[in-house]
Amino acid sequence: MDFNPKKHARYFLRLLNILPSHASNYDSTRLLLCFFAVSGLDLLDALDQLTPEKKEHIREWVYHLLIQAKESDGDDEVARWGFQGASTLILPPATGVIDNSEPYACGHVSMTYTGLGTLLILGDDLSRVNRKVVAAGVRACQQSDGSFCATLAGSECDMRFVYSAAAVCYILQDWSGMDVGLTTNYIMQSLVSHNFFQLLPGFTMIFLINHDDIFQSYDNAFAQGPGLESHGGHTFCAVASLSLMGTLHTMLSTRQLDGLRRWCMMRQESGFNGRPNKPVDTCYSFWVGATLKILDCYDLINKSENRSFTLATQDNITGGFAKWTSTDVEPLHTYFALAGLSLLKEPGLIEIHPELNLSQRTVEHLHKLHEQWTCN
Repeated sequence: MDFNPKKHARYFLRLLNILPSHASNYDSTRLLLCFFAVSGLDLLDALDQLTPEKKEHIREWVYHLLIQAKESDGDDEVARWGFQGASTLILPPATGVIDNSEPYACGHVSMTYTGLGTLLILGDDLSRVNRKVVAAGVRACQQSDGSFCATLAGSECDMRFVYSAAAVCYILQDWSGMDVGLTTNYIMQSLVSHNFFQLLPGFTMIFLINHDDIFQSYDNAFAQGPGLESHGGHTFCAVASLSLMGTLHTMLSTRQLDGLRRWCMMRQESGFNGRPNKPVDTCYSFWVGATLKILDCYDLINKSENRSFTLATQDNITGGFAKWTSTDVEPLHTYFALAGLSLLKEPGLIEIHPELNLSQRTVEHLHKLHEQWTCN
C-alpha cells in the first residue's frame, strides 16, 4: 500500500481550523491537538503550507496559554506557572493575561511540554518563556515518591508526567525542575516486581541499584508505577526520561538492558502491541519503536510488517490513521502512526528524535538555543 503524505497534511491543516464533534473530549487539552497537527506537518515536511500569519497566530495562541507572572507573585503563585491545555475553564480579562488567582489557573506538566515543543517547531526562540519559573512550576508537581502529577489542580501521578517533566527540564536546560535522584528512584522502582516491595518494604534504592540483576520485574520492562504491569507506553516514558537525564546506561545493567530489548522485541506481531496478549495498535509503532531506537536495536524489527500494518490503517480519502484497521481515524493515532513511520525512514517524512518526540531539525534548533543560553 502506498503512503499518501498529501492527504495527511490536509488532515492536520483541517485540525488546526475546525474540530469534529467527536473531538470534544479534547476540549480541555486543545494544546495537545495543536502539537499533533503542527508536529505532524513538520514530520511531513509540510510546515510551509502554513502561512506566516497562521504560524504567528498559533504562536500567540500558545503563549496565551502560559500562566503569566506578576511582580507580586509569591511561592504559591510561582508553583502555578506553566502552560495550560486550553482556556476552557478560564475567561481571561480584556488584557489577555490570565489571572493567577483563578482556581484553575495553573500549568499542566504535559501541556507545558507540548506548548514548548510547538513553539520550537515554529522556530520560536523561547525568549518569552521565563525558564527558571516554568521549571519551578514543574518542580511543584513532583511528589514525595519521585513521581509527578500533571497539575496542582489534581491528577494521577505516574510515569507519563515523569516523562513530560524530564522533557521540559531538558528543553529548558534547567534540571531544578525536578529532584533528579528522586525521579530516578521512582523510575527504577517501576522496574521492580510488586512482590519485592511486599516482602522488603524497608530496603532503599542503594540496595536495589547494587543488586539490579536480581530484583527487577519478571519481564524486564517498566510499568506506570511501582508494582504495576509492564507497558509499552510507560516503558518509553521511563527509558526516554533516563536517556534525557543522561543516566540510562549507568542506572541499567547490561543484563537489564538486554532484557528490556527482548521485551520490546516481543511486542511485535505485525505492528506492535503495548502488552502481552493485546492487539497491535499503530501508536505503539512509535512508543515501542522509539524505545528500541534509544536502546540501539531498532534495526532488529521486521520493518516491512510494521509498515504494512500501519499503512493498512490509513484513510486514503480524508487522510489520517486509525488505531486499528476498519476503525475511524483520529488525531492521536494519526500523529503517532506518522512518528512510527518516521522511525522507519519512510520517504516523504523527515527524521524524528526518539527521546523528545520532535523532528531532528527542531531538536537541532533547540540545541542552538542551548548554546546561546550557555554563552549568555
